[in-house]
Amino acid sequence: MKDVCMFEFVSDALNLKQMGAADQGTQSVMSTDSRAVSTASLLPDVANELLPTAGGTLERVGMSGVELVLRLRDASGEIFRTPARADAAVSLDDENVKGIHMSRLFLSLNNRLADTELTLPVVNDILKDFIRTHQDMSSSSYLTLTYEHSLKRPALLSDHAGWRAYPVKIQSACQQGVFRHQLQIRLTYSSTCPCSAALSRQLIQQAFENRFGDRSELTHDEIVQWLGTPEAILAVPHSQRSHADVCVELESDVDDFPIAALIDYLERVIATPVQTAVKRQDEQEFARLNGANLMFCEDAARKLKGALEHYAGIKDFRVEINHLESLHPHDASAVAIKNRS
Repeated sequence: MKDVCMFEFVSDALNLKQMGAADQGTQSVMSTDSRAVSTASLLPDVANELLPTAGGTLERVGMSGVELVLRLRDASGEIFRTPARADAAVSLDDENVKGIHMSRLFLSLNNRLADTELTLPVVNDILKDFIRTHQDMSSSSYLTLTYEHSLKRPALLSDHAGWRAYPVKIQSACQQGVFRHQLQIRLTYSSTCPCSAALSRQLIQQAFENRFGDRSELTHDEIVQWLGTPEAILAVPHSQRSHADVCVELESDVDDFPIAALIDYLERVIATPVQTAVKRQDEQEFARLNGANLMFCEDAARKLKGALEHYAGIKDFRVEINHLESLHPHDASAVAIKNRS
């Protein structure tokens, strides 16, 4: 299949070039024993010249995993480049057409994104271009972009900072002239188990009773000193690295992809995102935040659901939570979707 696609890409590109030369009144020829032979006759176009062996329309035909580079703008307004992959497709509505022109999808992607900042209007132009170049056979177009969005994150208390890479997927479509855009991001955070925290507190209470149960009075200094010993904190709640996969569908009047803004907003809501640069004061603050934000997977799902219900520009959403358990060999998971009246 890869060989067929590459053949179609090369032949289509060359045929388009020859068509342009013909419009200028020129013709590419090769001379062999004084005989002029058109190069076009040496490059068969199977997709155009043959009928399909089995008829029928197809919902999507195209390419997946196309390597490219996106131009994005950071918080300071500077443009940066990041590697990405694209899935590009159109519908095949004419059952008598053998195949689409995959090279046209590739060239549209390459020409539009090579030197242009990625914006929602640019994606719309690409989708329209997919249909325009296949107007005799397609009425719908699709584009999926996957990449890692880099954001610089400050430490919790110290003056250090580091970079985080957030997996992002943009899924866009144009169907009967209507555009739809979905944005999916993954947040990674720490979740501390409320049940484990309660059980740990009980063990600490029992240790205190065992140590001081025979005394009716204790000084402040004695209690403080004991709390700082390993004997006092003999149990700690378990926590784990956790993921929130958030997929939102944007309203039709949204002008751009709110990637960084949405990440910032949801990390503030979840309260315990994983850190980059960490000194001891940062680690202590992270421990405090975990203790102040104990959560089951249900808690995390409800927190993010409530936050997204009130986020402007979102038409629909789905949140999938996975807590990668340290207690079990399996994970704890939850799913939340937008409330619908």
